[in-house]
Amino acid sequence: MNNKQQIKKRIQQKELQIKKLHLHQESSDVCNQLYNTLILEKAILKKELEDMDRNPILEAVKRILPRKEKLICDYFKG
Repeated sequence: MNNKQQIKKRIQQKELQIKKLHLHQESSDVCNQLYNTLILEKAILKKELEDMDRNPILEAVKRILPRKEKLICDYFKG
């Protein structure tokens, strides 16, 4: 299994844990903390997956090329 597939599988596991915890969630601080931790871990895994899909060469080119700023008056031209 490649790294992307492993991350996707871990995201699915986190989602399953979140669902299970949400069903059995009580108003205790421990459950709330565990729930928040799982949400955060899932977000970190999703960010890792996004970063893997990025093309570093394309990102470098985007940083080099100047961006044309749009002014509000540009929308009314034409």
